[in-house]
Amino acid sequence: MLGSMQALLAIVSTIGLFLLYQRLYMKWSKPYLLPILTTAITLIILLIVFKIPYATYMQGGQWIHKMLGPAVVALAYPLYNQRKLVFQYKYSIISSLIVAMFSGLISVFLLLKGFKASQAFILTALPKSLTTPIAMQVSETIDGIVPLSALLVMIAGFTGALLGPVVYKLVKIDTAISRGVSLGSASHGVGVSKLTEYGEKDVSIGSLAMGLSAVLGAFICPLFAMVFL
Repeated sequence: MLGSMQALLAIVSTIGLFLLYQRLYMKWSKPYLLPILTTAITLIILLIVFKIPYATYMQGGQWIHKMLGPAVVALAYPLYNQRKLVFQYKYSIISSLIVAMFSGLISVFLLLKGFKASQAFILTALPKSLTTPIAMQVSETIDGIVPLSALLVMIAGFTGALLGPVVYKLVKIDTAISRGVSLGSASHGVGVSKLTEYGEKDVSIGSLAMGLSAVLGAFICPLFAMVFL
């Protein structure tokens, strides 16, 4: 009975906080008020303050986590609606994804090498731009630290969602293709959720970029680690 109440409380509190922060974000659309970010931070604080074990929270949180799969599949709908746009710019999208993948790997590798990070941490950080399930599998394959890889994926997602719109304004990026490919390939699911504010075209390209980046990364990331590390 106690376990059921804890699971129900975890689900209700998570959804309730998200809806609250979503209303707040709709009223004041500031990047730092992104609902997925503020909800995550609040939950972390509550777990720490009330000394609630993560395993206890996940008794209910796991059911929200299990909805991630169907949510990703649902992204196929806007992608189908924009299929003509995807085929029209297929070469631009594919070439951009390849450049994004290699620039992400090389920049992380050089940055961490410059700071003299350990090989284990570099291996852990390489799959940061892949969606969480793929990143964890890749991290395990290349002997990275799997839980830390998952954390870095979250950081990459939040960073892209927060700074992406700022970069778009600074360099005057105003096309759905550019926004979708950049956030989808660099910030995966969190980035795609941010793209919903721009329109269906952006979401379609973003979800395509996220999926293709995961597929490409599953092959390229281990090869990159094998050659350079």
